[in-house]
Amino acid sequence: MIDEHFKILKFMSEMTTKTDTNSFAQKMGMTSAQLVHHMQDLVKQGYLKRVKEGFAMTEKGKKALRAGKTMPENMNFHFYLAVGEPINLHAASVMEFHDQVLKVNPVSLEFHVYRGDFENWFQNAIGDAAFASEISKLRKKNLQGEELRKALTRAIETEFSF
Repeated sequence: MIDEHFKILKFMSEMTTKTDTNSFAQKMGMTSAQLVHHMQDLVKQGYLKRVKEGFAMTEKGKKALRAGKTMPENMNFHFYLAVGEPINLHAASVMEFHDQVLKVNPVSLEFHVYRGDFENWFQNAIGDAAFASEISKLRKKNLQGEELRKALTRAIETEFSF
């Protein structure tokens, strides 16, 4: 999901009252036409639904929003190749985690999956015990290298709707 769409979802989740399109667009730093275009995209992708005169977030939108939530620095996930071998990659959100999984050395993925680090992070930092359980199932499949990367990214994309 592109950044503008995420910003719109985030702003919508913080709103406490109905807001007209012009005010919403102004607060987002865009024109009304730009906002409407983004909102229509979000409806097509299933993140928003039309309700009466406006829009409401769907469950898919809420999951995607949760994936973009930034964790405090002390709860970031830090990637390693092995014990005592940190690499300069970390994730402060599920979205960042997904992006890092796509580019990190697969040795790091294997290291973390088979130690239970990923499921621990999703359980404790993200607060998603169900998804932590899904990660543990990947460990039991004994996947390696690119197959492990594909399985992890597919699981994240499915669970968090992006």
